[in-house]
Amino acid sequence: MRIMTAFLALALASPVAAQTAAAPKEFPKSLVEIYRIAPGQHEAFLRFIARTDAVNAEAGLPPRQLYVHSDGEGWDFMLIQPAETPADKRAALDAAWEKSGLPSGADFFFEIRKYIAEHSDTFAKGPTTAADFLASKAK
Repeated sequence: MRIMTAFLALALASPVAAQTAAAPKEFPKSLVEIYRIAPGQHEAFLRFIARTDAVNAEAGLPPRQLYVHSDGEGWDFMLIQPAETPADKRAALDAAWEKSGLPSGADFFFEIRKYIAEHSDTFAKGPTTAADFLASKAK
C-alpha cells in the first residue's frame, strides 16, 4: 500500500499531471466591428465614437481600439473593444452615458446609422498569442 501511495503522490506531482488538472485558460472576449461609412460622414462618425470613448473614460473603461483603413479591402474603420462591460463598471457606465446626453435604445440605433453604409460585428477571443492559444488545446 505504501508503494501505491508513493506512486500516486509522484504521479500527481508531475508537470504533466499538473497541466491536466489545471483549468483551461480563458481568453478575453472581444467585439470586432468593421465599418464602411456613408459618403461624407467619416469625420462625423469619428466624432461620435470619440464622444462614446469619453463616456467610457469617465466610467473608468478604456477607449475602443481604432484602426483606420489605408489600403486593400473596402472598409473604412475597425473598432475592437471588450465584448462585455465588467460588472463593477456597469453602473458607472450607465451614469456617464446618461450624463453625456448621448442617445440610447432606438435613438442610438437611428443616430449611429446616419454615419454607416455597412458594418459587421464579430465576437472573437483575444487578444492572445498563437503560443498561448495553442497551449490551451486539450492534450
